[in-house]
Amino acid sequence: MQYCLRLGLTGGIGSGKSTVAQMLQTLGAQVVDADAIARQVTAPHGAAIESIRATFGPAFVTPDGAMDRDQMRALAFTDPDAKKRLEAIVHPLVGQDIEAQYQAARVAGARCVVFDIPLLVESGHWRSRLDKVLVVDCLESTQIIRVMARNQLSEPAVRQIIQAQASRAQRLAVADAVIFNDNLTLVQLQREVQKVAKNFGL
Repeated sequence: MQYCLRLGLTGGIGSGKSTVAQMLQTLGAQVVDADAIARQVTAPHGAAIESIRATFGPAFVTPDGAMDRDQMRALAFTDPDAKKRLEAIVHPLVGQDIEAQYQAARVAGARCVVFDIPLLVESGHWRSRLDKVLVVDCLESTQIIRVMARNQLSEPAVRQIIQAQASRAQRLAVADAVIFNDNLTLVQLQREVQKVAKNFGL
């Protein structure tokens, strides 16, 4: 079986990480999206639902069988341990699915699997499981403008999300390569992605 590069991709909210993931995919990489998997396991009748019901009660499951995100978010603000209890349910399931997708990509002959992991730095254990880490970076002021426009959130709400994530310095400290995605056009961003991909042998 040929060598398959395990490339971690991360960046703060509004950095453009998802766009970079799509560009890497067009260059032939297989993308494993940790957020998408987390949404699947908490979607109607997802793998995490029965454990969520047993741990938090039926009020945290919607009538169609999904996790009630609004209720869970409200609980997390008032009960710091709630987030840890939820992560203890969801993270192992996400980890299993990530590994399964990676192995399937290897068997299919992928030269590179991109692990799109928003909380790569925060999780602590991911760095040792990756060959390289690519960080998509931008100014905090740019993050705020982008997320306010995209998600119709207030500035304080966006700042709260940013503060809950790893800092720019923490992300940059684990990076093997950085794309500074501030004031770049899509064409310029594509060029930066191609340069990084070439350096990593893609």
